[in-house]
Amino acid sequence: MTSHWESTYAATTAAERSWTEESPSTSLEWIRASGIAKDARIADIGGGASRLVDELVGEGFTRISVVDLSASALAEAQARVGGQATFIESDLFAFTPSSLLGLWHDRAVLHFLSDPSERAAYVDHVAASVEVGGSVVIACFALTGPEQCSQIPVTRASAQDLVQLFGRRFQLAQSATVVHLTPWGKSQPFTWVRFTRLEVQPDVSSAQAKGHRQEEVPTPKS
Repeated sequence: MTSHWESTYAATTAAERSWTEESPSTSLEWIRASGIAKDARIADIGGGASRLVDELVGEGFTRISVVDLSASALAEAQARVGGQATFIESDLFAFTPSSLLGLWHDRAVLHFLSDPSERAAYVDHVAASVEVGGSVVIACFALTGPEQCSQIPVTRASAQDLVQLFGRRFQLAQSATVVHLTPWGKSQPFTWVRFTRLEVQPDVSSAQAKGHRQEEVPTPKS
């Protein structure tokens, strides 16, 4: 899957990538709404060449990690912000923060996981990575959204679907359907949710997936 994203970046400009946002306004709005401190640890999962890191740096956040499979995507972002953020070439399951995160941000990674055990493992990984009281901001294609992205099938979801998936270790703080316009003006409805990490034990369904690790999960770009 790494080769897919590397070749995609090599063959396209930002204006030719459906996920490109001129400004990551929804991400910024919801991160601000979480009330996270400027020195809290933030991970942008599948952030690639997104301008979210630029905006976060500009707002004074000091401990930002951008995680992506594509070295080329990360290089684009790093060329803009330099050493003001950490860039990690990694599969999301192989990414282990050095200390617990204050906020996990994922715009369009989760929807590439279709197998229930993969999705349960994702939730376990988020729960293990985010501190109690920390925030999780997730966006995936809504039920009326596209059935694939970059020629890869996706699993669409409603806010209720995501609440059920994340279970009782997370409390829903905010949800909405937000329409993303591609650089060429096509509408793509996304389901957005913001959760707070709670101090409770894993759900049975999630615990059954414990030990599962996908070898490589596509980390699409924002």
